Amino acid sequence: MLGGIGPEATNEFYGKLIDKLQKTGNVKSNTDFPQIIINSIPAPELVNDKIPRKDLEPYIKGLKELDRMNVDFIVMVCNTIHLLYESLQKEVKTQIIDLREEVKNVLRQNKESCVLILGTPSIVKKDLYNFKGIKSCKPNNEELKEISKAILKFNMGEEKEKQIRQVRTISNKYIKQGAETIILGCTELSLMLSKEKINKINTIDVLAEATVRRFSRLNNTPPTTL
Repeated sequence: MLGGIGPEATNEFYGKLIDKLQKTGNVKSNTDFPQIIINSIPAPELVNDKIPRKDLEPYIKGLKELDRMNVDFIVMVCNTIHLLYESLQKEVKTQIIDLREEVKNVLRQNKESCVLILGTPSIVKKDLYNFKGIKSCKPNNEELKEISKAILKFNMGEEKEKQIRQVRTISNKYIKQGAETIILGCTELSLMLSKEKINKINTIDVLAEATVRRFSRLNNTPPTTL
């Protein structure tokens, strides 16, 4: 697991992963859990329009460290970094789970027709979660700046409830305009809106479920609806 981006989201992912592994029914004792290596890296938050090469270096270094450990597959607990999935996959031999592909599968399985994409400016502007046949709406530039600031402050533990309220206000605006489901396209947003009673696709959940399926295939255990 490449994590630490941010650490609180990584902690949330790990907890959800263990919970979902337990619910498969395939865990009978502590020895049935997979070995999980968490490489929590001190990397910059990717909340701006452009991602400079120097900001990517800690991510590449972290992936290569996991690659050298001969792990079966890698999970990147960060949404924005998946914009560079193909180039990062070329840096390592180990297969990295493709979060974009997993989100697309969930949208199509749920037959979503109109979604709001919440995320960092890069995610929204570079269409990470835009898919053919699925109508989407996006926050405007000013709202994206507000979301980025809220993510940064939330990650530092600064006035968390205030940051949640700001993101909630933006979300409600688009729900009133017809958005049926919200894609929480940032791990911090998944934390911030986790308790909101809205139709949402929590990318931490999507990533955890994809991880459990991959682990089950490796161990030849039957797939389970989580």
